[in-house]
Amino acid sequence: MTAQRLAVLRAVASDPHSTADDIAGTVRSDIGTISKQAVYDALALLAERHLIRRIQPAGSPARYEDRVGDNHHHLICRACGKTVDVDCAVGDTPCLHAADDAGFRIDEAEVIFWGTCPECDSLIR
Repeated sequence: MTAQRLAVLRAVASDPHSTADDIAGTVRSDIGTISKQAVYDALALLAERHLIRRIQPAGSPARYEDRVGDNHHHLICRACGKTVDVDCAVGDTPCLHAADDAGFRIDEAEVIFWGTCPECDSLIR
């Protein structure tokens, strides 16, 4: 594990659901110069090794988090983009039971709930 990869991993852990650009800024503050490509390469490798998770909500750049190994989902504010984790509501992995699995062995489900966070909702009302 290189110093750059460790810095990227620390940046993801310190601010879950960050974009690659946000992570690059955090890493630069931590260790100094790092290219955007080095950040993207580190993120890809860490995600491939299941040390971080990459999510890409519709209309949004990819975001990264260090919560891996469970089947949690996300709630995203339509107004400000705030993203929070949401645990499955019932049982261990209820979302892994598709009505028709078409013969697939399903091992993960990605569910994104969209809405308005309390802060943005109070501005609207």
